[in-house]
Order: sequence, then C-alpha cells, then structure tokens
Amino acid sequence: AALPAGTPAPPPAPHLFSDPSEIGALRRNLLAWYDRCKRDLPWRALAAAETDADRRAYAVWVSEIMLQQTQVATVIDYYNRWMQKWPTLQALAQASLEEVNELWAGLGYYSRGKRLQEAAKKVVSELAGRMPRTAEDLQKLLPGVGRYTAGAIASISYGQATGVVDGNVIRVLCRLRCIGADSSSPAVIDRLWDMADALVDRSRPGDFNQALMELGATVCVPKAPLCRECPVKQHCRAQRRKLFGKPTPVPDVEDCGAGGCPLCPPATEPWDSSLGVTNFPRKAAKKQPRVVRTATCVLERRGCHGAPEYLIVQRPSSGLLAGLWEFPSLPLDQGLQEEKQREALADHLRAWTGWPVVAGGLRFVGEVVHIFSHIHQTYVVYSLPLDGDVTLDPALSPSRWVTEEEFHASAVSTAMKKV
Repeated sequence: AALPAGTPAPPPAPHLFSDPSEIGALRRNLLAWYDRCKRDLPWRALAAAETDADRRAYAVWVSEIMLQQTQVATVIDYYNRWMQKWPTLQALAQASLEEVNELWAGLGYYSRGKRLQEAAKKVVSELAGRMPRTAEDLQKLLPGVGRYTAGAIASISYGQATGVVDGNVIRVLCRLRCIGADSSSPAVIDRLWDMADALVDRSRPGDFNQALMELGATVCVPKAPLCRECPVKQHCRAQRRKLFGKPTPVPDVEDCGAGGCPLCPPATEPWDSSLGVTNFPRKAAKKQPRVVRTATCVLERRGCHGAPEYLIVQRPSSGLLAGLWEFPSLPLDQGLQEEKQREALADHLRAWTGWPVVAGGLRFVGEVVHIFSHIHQTYVVYSLPLDGDVTLDPALSPSRWVTEEEFHASAVSTAMKKV
C-alpha cells in the first residue's frame, strides 16, 4: 500500500535488524562474550548484590551520571568515595551542595552533581523515597535524567526490556548496519533508538545493554577497532563490506541500492576503502572551541601560624563551574597587551576589595591552558603578596582565606588546581 503523502520512507532492509534468527544469534553471542569478558566495575558489583530495588536503582543512577562525559578509569575512585559517603538516596538528600561539589571537584560538568542531589531530594520529599519504576517515569520525574539514563536505570535495575543509545551504542549500530548518515542528527538518532529497542534481550535487558556499551568501549573503539575479537562480527555489514568491498564503481552488494536513502552516507562522501569499518559512524563537522583569556590573581598573606594563606571566592550559582571556588579572576578582552591586562586586573581588585592595589605590584607568574569541551581557556596568572589582615565585603561575593591543604579540600576546579 502507498504511504500517506509526507510520511518519510522506511529505511531499506539492509540497515535494519528484521530477521528474528539473526537477532537471536546476535543476542546470544553478545551476552556470552559479556559473561566471559566484562570488566569488574564497582557499580556492577553493587547492582548485582543489592536486593532492594531503590538502592539498586540509586547505585546505577549515580554511576550513569558520573559516566556521562567522563572515562570509566576516572569515575571508579569518585564513585567509590560517593557511595561510601552517601550509600542511599536519603543520605544524599541530606547533604549540602557544597559537600557534593567538594566530592565532585575534578570530574567536570559540575551541574551533573547538583542535579543528582536535587533529584534525590525530590524522590525523598515528593515520591516517598521510592524511585520511579519505568524509563518513562524516570525521565519525566527526575531532573537531569534524560532518555539514555532512564533506559539504563530501568533495564539494569528493574529488568525493563528497553534499549539504550549512548556514544558507544551509536558507533556499534552504525557499523553493524553501515549507517553513514550524520549520526548526531535527530532522524538518525531516532532510528538507532528503534533499533536498540528491537535488539535488546528480553530476559536480560540490563546485561544486554551493558554488553553493547562494553563492546563499544573495549572492542568496537573509534580509531582502531579490534574486529578479530568481536563476538558479533558475522552480523557486521561494515566488516563484511571491508572484506568483500569492490574498488570498482559498480554498486556493492552491501549498498542498499535505494537512491536518497536516509541512512546511507551522502553521495559526496562515498565509502573510503582505506578506512574500512571506521567509515562509520559519520558526524557533522565539530564546532571550533571558543578561545577565552582570563586574568587570575593569587592573593597571598601570612596566616596566624606563619603558613601562607590564599584568597578564594565563589563563582555564581549558575553557568560554567557554578558554585565552585576560584582565585579572583577577570575575563580579558581579546588582544589586550600585557600592561593593559595588568592594569585591568589591578582596577578589578581595587574596585572589588577597596585596597590600593597598583598594577606594578602584580607579579606575572605564567600562563595555564585548560581545555573545557567547548572552550579553550588560558589563565594569565599573577601573584600579589599582602601584608596584614584584609577582609572582603561578603555582599560582593562569598570569599575565604585558605591554606594550601584547605584549598585542595575545597570545591575547586581542575583548572584552578593547575593555577
């Protein structure tokens, strides 16, 4: 039957999993590999050992939020400290944001920790301490829980047969089915979610989703995938195409052959045989990071025990590095000469502290570069020793003097630790 006008055409069969026997074999092969090869990670051990569904869901949730944008190796230590300090939702709901930021310091994307704590408070105060029981409700009711995190919690903690799509899954599915359209486009992402839902193993959905992600993290990696070790290589169209790809301009057996297919690579970027499997996934060109320069002043005084102390101030409660502490800093206009930078910083400190700071008193220490995901930040660092006691007007912004040890125990960013 003809489709109603305006309906997008369904993608051709080569891009889908439509054969039940192939889906069954892929599930078995992937789960057998996962049982043999999975990494021993603390959140997996906790989820497997925990009989209480709410505590299990909390343990999975914390790990999934930490793992957004952050490598597994970095997360393990933070996760263990977090679960030791706040083993339950109720414990987290009673913590202060300052404590959360202190533990999170160095993990980046600080709004994650803040939202996790806000959501814990909501579960305790509005949901009687009971976590929502389906992916749909988790996403609807909890701040900071999107489609992926909701699917991960629901499948791993409650056994809901729902798929998940993260960066690893996108890469695996695009290779398995030669999906060469821009994998960050909403239309392609929707197709991948449909595919993940169709593939997920009905009896072990949590293990299956973790296996698919594990495959992307350890075998089907971005640059040099270990195709020989892959447990599902016989289901991989990109691998088959690499083995049987023809250098001739004749359409390949693995090409779907439908003109204007929404999932094939654009005609302007055909298959590059030197790339093989890594032809997939394709992404749109990355935006260049914004270049920012900031003058930062390390104000130093002798503390009461003779040890040096440094002034730190708190950032605003929204925006980049919200609520974290830093040395007094001032964003600089592009192309300012060194003298002008120094004068701007002296003016800023004078206005802000009321002390007679002169530009000549600021000693240039060096520059520190820190790359945030979307910002290339350079801190131009100065130091200024102060005699005697100075207090700041608390109305301007919260500030405090700290020893070096106290500084490292505070909620400060990795960039400030470099400074």
